[in-house]
This record gives sequence, structure tokens and C-alpha cells, in this order.
Amino acid sequence: MNHIVWDKSYEMGVDFLDKEHKLLFSRMDKLLKLSETEEKSEWACREGVKYLKNHAVEHFEHEEAYMLSIRYSDFELHRHLHDDFRHRILPALEAELERNGYSMEAVRHFVGVCIGWVIAHTKTEDLAIVGKEDLKWKDLPQEEEREALKTTITRLVQELFHLSAKTVSEQYAGEDFGKMVCNRFLYRGNQKEKWEVTLVFEEKLLLKVIGEILNEKFKRVDDMVLNVNRYIARQFLEKVREYFPKLNQLELEKESLLTHEQLAKSFERTRPAYSLLFDTREGYFAFCASSGDYIQDAVVSIDHANVLDTIREYLVMEDEEEARRKPKILVVDDSDFMRTRIVRLLAQDYDVIEADSSIAAIKKIVVNQPGLVLLDYEMPVCDGRQALEMIRSEKDIADIPVMFLTGRGDRESVKNVMALKPAGYLLKTMTDDVIKGVIDQFFEKENG
Repeated sequence: MNHIVWDKSYEMGVDFLDKEHKLLFSRMDKLLKLSETEEKSEWACREGVKYLKNHAVEHFEHEEAYMLSIRYSDFELHRHLHDDFRHRILPALEAELERNGYSMEAVRHFVGVCIGWVIAHTKTEDLAIVGKEDLKWKDLPQEEEREALKTTITRLVQELFHLSAKTVSEQYAGEDFGKMVCNRFLYRGNQKEKWEVTLVFEEKLLLKVIGEILNEKFKRVDDMVLNVNRYIARQFLEKVREYFPKLNQLELEKESLLTHEQLAKSFERTRPAYSLLFDTREGYFAFCASSGDYIQDAVVSIDHANVLDTIREYLVMEDEEEARRKPKILVVDDSDFMRTRIVRLLAQDYDVIEADSSIAAIKKIVVNQPGLVLLDYEMPVCDGRQALEMIRSEKDIADIPVMFLTGRGDRESVKNVMALKPAGYLLKTMTDDVIKGVIDQFFEKENG
């Protein structure tokens, strides 16, 4: 049974508001349990939705009165967010419930949206009322702006997810670091200016974060995970927008869910002005933003009329993409000829990435998380031994299998190679069929 629990990290320190927040969480929890019950009646769901809505609206009024009483400087912004939820999101969700006869799927969507919105709003905007002040960005040069953006995102990841994030790359180019969920948002201004923002969550990170919110161990992304995530992502961006002048005056126009294939195609058309990849130790998270709209019209925008069908279709597309996903291999060799040979040999059955040096390889291992590294032993500057030592010294990539490529087959050379305990070794003098056979056997063994 999914379960959402109030904890101290949500507390503002204002007694009557904290009590109202706890009651709001309790209402969401009851409706969440109800949404999992096959025997639930439409009347019970209607009553649960009504109580949740009424309490939320009443709480907003009390919170706004409190903000006025203390002359809170960001009152108008905070009230605008309340208005968006009570006058736009809630009515649209209720209309959806009516259209679908309060089906289990529609009720789960309603609860998922509410949980995502309330969690993110409580952790950012509500806690800001009681003293969190941050400098807004004002006419900073791009490098300083990027640093400020990194700092803001790192802080928000800590506040929302209780995770420490470190920057892995400032030029994330849509690399496939594993199964992921991509939330894409398009913002538009009065002068027709556009900004496209994509938040990319590695699946294991998302399952951990949503699982802790709902006190449930999710094995895969489902409709509930997506619904909670969509509104956490939206609130996350609302907070980022306060400190990012390029987005602050724009309004959200479209929202989409992208598969990795769609994300990769968008990177083929343009590279985002801001494209940051973070490691949270529980999975990767990427923030990508660019001026313009680079997603093809084939991607369906989510609206209140089609959300259930769109999420259902997205989950199917994700399953199909996962079935097509090939094992990933990184080939590290300073010889263009050797890399070309291996790529040509493996490309049909594997997703092959290249690096021409040990230093370049480390970055590609971190970002791409390959299932196997084919590492040249005799490279200049930093040879295979040193490269493997670097890999084993990095906690996040230490366990990635490495198989040596070597042109030397004498007994002493082989002994030196195997002393490093690689997953295996391949002689460059081997025939293509033998090399391919060894690699195929490795992945057959890995897949059980």
C-alpha cells in the first residue's frame, strides 16, 4: 500500500500552519489508500476529493492571512502559486474525474498531482515564509550565471530530495546514462520569446525519491510515479525561475514527457545553452535549458483532456524503448583504425561509444555508464594500467567491468594484464569472430 507520511522536514515552525499541513497530508494519504482499493465506491472517492479540496483552499486562505500579518515580501508570488492550484489545476482535475467516472486511474492521477504539488510547494515556498532568503540573479555574466544556476539546483535537490548533488558535466549532451524519465516544459513570453527546459531523472533516483514520499518500494515507473514526479518537476522549475531572469517573466505553455530517443533527437538539432548533469549518489539528474522550441510536433503535449491517455502511451513507449536498448560498450584506444574496427564489428548488437585517451574515457564512463569498457593497454601518456587504477579509485564507476585490448600476447605481458583483475583481455591479433564471441559470452553471462 502506498503511504505518504508527514515528517519534520516539512515543518515551518508556525504551529497552526504546521497542523494544517499535517491534516493536508492525512487527507492525501487517505485518498491515496482509497485509490488502491478495487472495491472503492464513487461516492467515497467524491467525498475524499471534496474534503481534500476544501481543506487545501481553506489552508491557502489562512496561510495568506499569516503572510500579510508578517508583511512577507514575496506574498504576491506565493498567492499566485496558490491561485494557480485552486483556480486552474484543481478544477481541471475535477473535470477529469467526472469525465472518467472517478475511475481508479483518474483518482490515482488526481492524488499523484496533489502529492507532487504539495510536497514541492511545502519544501520550497512554504519554508521560505519563515526566513529562507536567497539572492536573485541580476545581470550576471554567463559563467557566473551558470555557477549560480548550479548552486540553486544543488540547494533545491537537497531541500526537496534530501540528497547531496555534485556536478558531473556542464556540457551534458543527452547521453544515455540508463533508464530515465524526461520532463520537458516550454515557456513563452509576451514578445513571443520561448525557452525550452528539460529535467531528466534517472529511473532509480526517481523511484527512490517518490518511494520515500509514498513509503513504498517501487520496482518500476508507473502512472503514480509519473504523476507525482510531474508536479514535483513543475514546482522545482517554479523555484528555479525565481532566480533565473531568462525564465522568470515567461509563462508555462506546454508540458511533455520525452523518451530518451526523443531527447537525443532534440540534442541533434541544438545544444542547450545550459545543460548540467548532476550525480546525487542515488542516480543522475540533468537540467537542460535553451531559447527556442526544438521538439518536433510528433511529441504530444500533456493537457487536462488527454493526460491519462498520454501517460499510458508514454509508459508503453518507454517499455518499447527499453526492449530496443542495446548493451553499451565504451572502446578506448588511441588508434583510429582499432576503434573503427571494433565499432564496425559491434555496432549491430551493441551501443558503442568511443574515446581516444584514458582521460576522455573517464568522463565518458561517468556520463554514459557503459556495461563494459574495452581498454587499450598500450596508450601513450596514461596507459591501460593507470586508466584502470583511475576507474577503480572512483566510487561511482569502480565496479564497471573493464576488458583489456592488447597487441602483446607474450606470457609476461598477459601476466601483467591479468594481475589487474580485469573482466578479461582480448588480443588485437584475434580474428573479428573471436573478439565478438568473447564479448557476446560476457554479456550472456552478465544477463544470467
